[in-house]
Amino acid sequence: SSNPTRGRGMTTRAVGPAKGWDWLMRAVNLGSQNAKALFGAAALLMLIALVPTALQMLFVRGSAAPNPAVVGGWVVFAILYSMLAMPPATAGFLRVIHAVETGAPTRAAAIFEGYRNGAGRMIALSVILMLLAILVLGGLLALFGGHFLQGLEEFVVAAQSAAASASGKPQLPPLPDGLGTLLGLLVIFGLFFNGVYALSFGQAALGSSGIGESIRDGIVGTFKNLLPLLVLLVVVVVAGLVAMIAAGLVMGLLAVIGGLVHPAFAMLLIVPAYLALLVTTYVIAFGVMYFMWRDICGDATLAPASPADQLQA
Repeated sequence: SSNPTRGRGMTTRAVGPAKGWDWLMRAVNLGSQNAKALFGAAALLMLIALVPTALQMLFVRGSAAPNPAVVGGWVVFAILYSMLAMPPATAGFLRVIHAVETGAPTRAAAIFEGYRNGAGRMIALSVILMLLAILVLGGLLALFGGHFLQGLEEFVVAAQSAAASASGKPQLPPLPDGLGTLLGLLVIFGLFFNGVYALSFGQAALGSSGIGESIRDGIVGTFKNLLPLLVLLVVVVVAGLVAMIAAGLVMGLLAVIGGLVHPAFAMLLIVPAYLALLVTTYVIAFGVMYFMWRDICGDATLAPASPADQLQA
């Protein structure tokens, strides 16, 4: 596996808005040099991420009325697992992508090197970012006051009751004033936080920066590149909708073809296709994260020049 860039004195850069499109396109084309290592590592990352879901299927859904203690235990485990197991694996996968892109030798199992190299830094960074997100979201909700939260709760409860009732048209309370403003702020925060998360993780995993420096670079780099991030958001939403429709059509076609033989055969066709789609999604999502880091925080000489590379001061 390749060693991440170390001690380069890297600074954040501002890039042109077309980079939002460029990041996605480069992520879609990722893996031509070493597809076996890249997609194998993505499959391993997916399996690591699915451990809580597998345990939920085994223990929580094992009876018609799950034990509340079991459900609570699974929730605690899932939270701890996501905080302890996923950040090092994410770092390992980013390093595999870096190796593939720079032509360095690597393999799928190199993802596990994230647990041996800087695991504590990645876990601490993940926890700090999560706490910062909770503080910001809590602050946003506090701005709207208790009456807003109470009105929102009443609407949700009424909507749930109406969904469970088969009687006529339900009478729902009005939505609380300011809901549109809150949703807009949440979208803006989500856009900003995703940028900070991607750049901070890239700096910690690939730039070998400390936690404070990684978060600082993530915040500064995101502020400098809000426009390309907005372009990326729009492109991802549109492309995601198209991909969902296409995937639904393919899955439906496989279900029909398999169903002509036997329902079990339909599952044999659908499950591998679904898993392949998930692995591809992992490659593209983390590929976008990698190229974003490389263009904004990483070594710019690694990135091929393109019209979208209009670096600004």
